[in-house]
Amino acid sequence: MCVRDLSCRSQREGWTKTSAALTPLLPPPPRLPPLPPLVFQSLGGEGERPAVEREAAMGGDLAWGTALVLVGLASLTCQVQANLLDAMLLRNGWKGGKEKSTEETSDVTSSSAKSLLWCHCNHHCPEDSFNNTCMTDGYCFTMVEEEEAGQAVVTSGCLGLVGSEFQCRDMWNGRLRKTLECCTDRDYCNRDLHPTLPPISTTDFMDSSIQYMALCVSVSVCSLVLGLVLLLCYFRYKRQASRPLYSMDLEQDETYIPPGESLKDLIEHSRSVGSGSGSGLPLLVQRTIAKQIQMVRQIGKGRYGEVWMGRWRGERVAVKVFFTTEEESWFRETEIYQTFLMRHDNILGFIAADIKGTGSWTQLYLITDYHENGSLYDFLKCNTLDTAALLKLSYSSISGLCHLHTEIYGTQGKPAIAHRDLKSKNILVKKNGYCCIADLGLAVKFNSDTNELDIPLNLRVGTKRFMAPEVLDETLNRSYFQSFMMSDMYSFGLILWELARRCVSGGIVEEYQLPYHELVPGDPSYEDMKEVVCIKKQRPSFPNRWSSDECLRQLGKMMSECWAPNPASRLTALRVKKTLAKMLETQDVKL
Repeated sequence: MCVRDLSCRSQREGWTKTSAALTPLLPPPPRLPPLPPLVFQSLGGEGERPAVEREAAMGGDLAWGTALVLVGLASLTCQVQANLLDAMLLRNGWKGGKEKSTEETSDVTSSSAKSLLWCHCNHHCPEDSFNNTCMTDGYCFTMVEEEEAGQAVVTSGCLGLVGSEFQCRDMWNGRLRKTLECCTDRDYCNRDLHPTLPPISTTDFMDSSIQYMALCVSVSVCSLVLGLVLLLCYFRYKRQASRPLYSMDLEQDETYIPPGESLKDLIEHSRSVGSGSGSGLPLLVQRTIAKQIQMVRQIGKGRYGEVWMGRWRGERVAVKVFFTTEEESWFRETEIYQTFLMRHDNILGFIAADIKGTGSWTQLYLITDYHENGSLYDFLKCNTLDTAALLKLSYSSISGLCHLHTEIYGTQGKPAIAHRDLKSKNILVKKNGYCCIADLGLAVKFNSDTNELDIPLNLRVGTKRFMAPEVLDETLNRSYFQSFMMSDMYSFGLILWELARRCVSGGIVEEYQLPYHELVPGDPSYEDMKEVVCIKKQRPSFPNRWSSDECLRQLGKMMSECWAPNPASRLTALRVKKTLAKMLETQDVKL
């Protein structure tokens, strides 16, 4: 600013001297009215006004006017030069902070000087509002908005200056419709605003319907895929269950079993050469047979697993498939069946045992003879008996149990075996009307030479309905093998009762029922059986007709001696076998 003032002053002094020199030569100008302040400001500022007035008073002609024009041009030139100099100084950072503060002060003053606006407010009033009015430096607004219930609500109020332009211009794209209108032309201008809701867009309904259709299609496709997967798994399971247990590698297996050999031939051959000592086929032959078995259909299912009817070279066999949790039962039953001198006509014929596995799953197989009549339980439900059939079934059953209980001495003798789960469901009926004992998974072995009692380690227990009193009240002496045999005789007495009820005498026969059917529920608990058998000492009742039939009367007496409360008082298997043999001879029944 200093440079600017000095430059202007020097130029003004030069022009003053020039005008003074020209004054004597010029006639006095006419009296002119004073120029307004705006003219003087454009010619160089208020500081030049007195000099111009003195020059105007000295006269006026054309030369004097020319001088005035020259003076004005000189002043304008000075102003332009000063502005250029200021720009150069400002570019180099020399401009003082005084001008900046002056400009900022003027901006704040102009901003604060702006007038405030009064607005009408409704449902949107600030805390300091009075009589539904509010004051703002921005905009007045009126808004109509759609609620969840579809009702339109109108609100009005004040918007602040900051961001209000964006709010007024905002286009609402939400799920609920909304319209906002703003004004600033006068106080309470928003009273004249009447916004309306925008029309319902069909694209929203189209979008929602498309989303709904997409959801339905997705769920349908997923359900269809899941159903196909489950169906595929089902068919794979059925195909796997019906296909052979092992792949038929006949080129390898035929080297172990000659063509045309039947199971009976193989068993007879093994017994004649002494390879199995009456315990069954050699292990290599067993595995070969197991590989060539073809499963046909399922014929039973129990707590241990499933029973299938299969075929080997056209012969029907029974395949007992154990659950993997019943491995101890499978191992124990296989071990019992392969005991020396175990094979007997009234013990289920053992053929083979093997384990099938692929690494991810394992199946345990026990292959035995197949008997189409099923268990004694199934046979008695569907058939009635005459005296001959009753005695044949009874004698063959006790013959198998007697063979189990009997210990055979010798270099390769047979230990005494107690069944421990004897019941009508574990006795099978052969085609010729005789019985054989099955399910030896809980059997106990005893060797008198070593006085060793071999009790299985599995967690299975017998059937509660057929348990002896000493088993129910836990008074059984587990270190004494004779206790287990007497427990079997108690169970056999109940089996005789089931047989005798289905024998026709005098044209009368009872419906098949399980023992204690009138005293305990269908699936009795230990407490139920203990109360009936041990505490009340009740036993199955005899029909009145038995007293008039000699055979049934003798069987009733035998039953009572078999299920006596004291185990030592019960008949042995050998004693019952001899008594039944005499009854067969008396009735002239040939075995």
